[in-house]
Amino acid sequence: TVDVSQALDDILPVMISSAHSRFPVTDGDRDTIIGILFAKDVLRHMQESDIARLPWERLLRAAVFIPESKRLNVLLQEFRRRRNHMAFVVDEYGGVTGLVTIEDVLEQIVGDIEDEHDFDEGAAMVLRQSADHLVVKATLPVSRFNQLVKTALDETEFDTLGGAVTDQLGHVPQRGETVEFEGHEVEVLSADARQARLLRVARLPAG
Repeated sequence: TVDVSQALDDILPVMISSAHSRFPVTDGDRDTIIGILFAKDVLRHMQESDIARLPWERLLRAAVFIPESKRLNVLLQEFRRRRNHMAFVVDEYGGVTGLVTIEDVLEQIVGDIEDEHDFDEGAAMVLRQSADHLVVKATLPVSRFNQLVKTALDETEFDTLGGAVTDQLGHVPQRGETVEFEGHEVEVLSADARQARLLRVARLPAG
């Protein structure tokens, strides 16, 4: 977390070193959360000469609070409807007891979604590649997917392509199901009861 009283000069090193994309912002104590600061919102201003004087508190996005009793399937629906993928959990006295993201919910409902930094670097993510299509593991990082097919999927919402596919479908992917991302069709080639395993990515015909 960062506090609203901190100068941007103090916050930037924290953002860079942590590699997180979102930061809860407090006002004095951890139970007083006033919003969420997205790293990408700050980075848009990095080229400004007076970046240190940027009134960064104006960049805050609204914080969402949920009770500890909230059911996961209901929370997942709310995340997808609001396009706000982080919520703060509060107890019956209004105190903040934790933080939950859509990735946390999907891990419980769908199965473990590996963080980009947890991948075995020796294991190939791209199994087959041609001019027309790719066959990739569902754990392919969204950042790598963007590089391979020149798309611009939001890398702050999901770590993996499989997570993005699951979100778009709204349920555990099944073999043969397809979704579209920015002119590309992603087909589920292999899946188990918990998550997609193998995906085929093909560029859709222009027009």
